[in-house]
Amino acid sequence: MSVYTKTGDKGTTGLYTGQRVAKNSLRVKAYGTIDEVSSALGMARAFCKNDEVKEIILKLQKNNGLLMADLASLDQEPLITNEHVNELESIIDGIEAKLPPLHQFLIAGESQGGSCLDLARTFIRRAERAILDLAEQEIVHDSDRFYVNRVSDLCFVLMRLEENR
Repeated sequence: MSVYTKTGDKGTTGLYTGQRVAKNSLRVKAYGTIDEVSSALGMARAFCKNDEVKEIILKLQKNNGLLMADLASLDQEPLITNEHVNELESIIDGIEAKLPPLHQFLIAGESQGGSCLDLARTFIRRAERAILDLAEQEIVHDSDRFYVNRVSDLCFVLMRLEENR
């Protein structure tokens, strides 16, 4: 099978559920930005030294596939559920319990892995804005919106954990 299909040559793409939409639609922009997040997380995982951080990043990358499927689907039950959101909250709480209190703004750059996590955090914030734009015009599952918000928080605490040596 060839990597090119020519089905998108006229500016449309197929959603996971089969519908064709413009490649610059809000829906495609939303799941495309999550794809960027996955790439940034992959780079972070490659540079991080902390095995716990690397393991959590891999979990996020896998879940991003589910999130992209949700955003690329119409009239489907969400694959990202409130249980996913609760799991992220539990991970965040566990990491924060290990870290010293934060008394100032952080500037990324103490490590390559931490810097990559900070970049991923900014990408997920952009994805959140794209998802909110989409939600103003089309249905977006609440669990997807909540999940994306928690991922940015998790990227922040993962950066702190990676750089706290």
